[in-house]
Amino acid sequence: MTPVELSRTVLGAVRRAVDAGELRVDVPERAVVAPPGPGGVGDYATNIALQLARPAGQPPLRVAELLRSHLVDADGIAGVEITGPGFLNIRLDQGVAAALVRRILDEGPARYGHSDALAGQVYVLRVPYEVRAEVVADVLARMVASQGARVEIQQQKQQEQQTLQKDDRHETLDVRPVPAPQDPTPLGPDAARWALLHPAPSDRPRITADHLVQREGNPLFRVRYAHARTRAVVRNAADLGFTPEPGAAEPRTPLLPLLTDYPRILTTAAPLPRLPRPDAIAAPARLARHLVAVADAVLDLLPGALPRGDEKPSAAHRARLALAEAAGTVLAGGLSLLGIDAPDHL
Repeated sequence: MTPVELSRTVLGAVRRAVDAGELRVDVPERAVVAPPGPGGVGDYATNIALQLARPAGQPPLRVAELLRSHLVDADGIAGVEITGPGFLNIRLDQGVAAALVRRILDEGPARYGHSDALAGQVYVLRVPYEVRAEVVADVLARMVASQGARVEIQQQKQQEQQTLQKDDRHETLDVRPVPAPQDPTPLGPDAARWALLHPAPSDRPRITADHLVQREGNPLFRVRYAHARTRAVVRNAADLGFTPEPGAAEPRTPLLPLLTDYPRILTTAAPLPRLPRPDAIAAPARLARHLVAVADAVLDLLPGALPRGDEKPSAAHRARLALAEAAGTVLAGGLSLLGIDAPDHL
């Protein structure tokens, strides 16, 4: 179950509470779900009860209790707990976790997270002649295209010829991040792109050799190293005579919610109807940071993916191996959208 699907499930609970006369509110267009913060439990949390409390004229905890009663029996949900002032903390069914991992492995890096939700739409990116703006626009175009839309890139001279008038026929986005302070070309293609994409568009990028250093302090190295390690453990498992098999989710790992959230990250490049995203040009940086989080989570998981000593491969090893391979799939797909190589060996 992806965050988008879970959001629909939460909205379905709101709608059932309204239909039953338990809540007198307008059903919102979306419910925000995200990995729980400090003090939270489960796989996801939502503040929908706090959002609806005032218009419903009821305390947030009461609204949370009402919504919980409609959520606990929903498909794919194993449990719902209320924490703090009224946060709903949702635990997904183990079978849902296995299904997600299987889906990622079946679809692969070129399809998982991609959709045709924006098919038929055209997005116009207006880009000045500046290296960072051009690289950000290139990744934005890849991300928007991954959702089925067509992208046109207008360079500054073309804009001037068109007198910079807004194109009412298409979604238009001006791509103007803080310019690079110097030419990143000496870093090489991968490190140069990462140096321009990883910082928020409002931040000045650092064009330094730190992006080339193979150590934990270099986020680009961690992401590429994590991908290479996932490929290595799959090869090592084959040498030991066993293969990945999706199974019960690994407890207390943030990896599964991160893999689940990847499709949503890709959609943030496109300002959807009724959901304007003025920070859409931050989508490449958002994707880069998400890949760092996935890399860190899978590197913590990998030591338990293979049996040690005389230990025989178990269902838990196969499930961890499948989860690690799914993480490698997401890392490969994300790096490809950033235009950065994902090596099998590093």
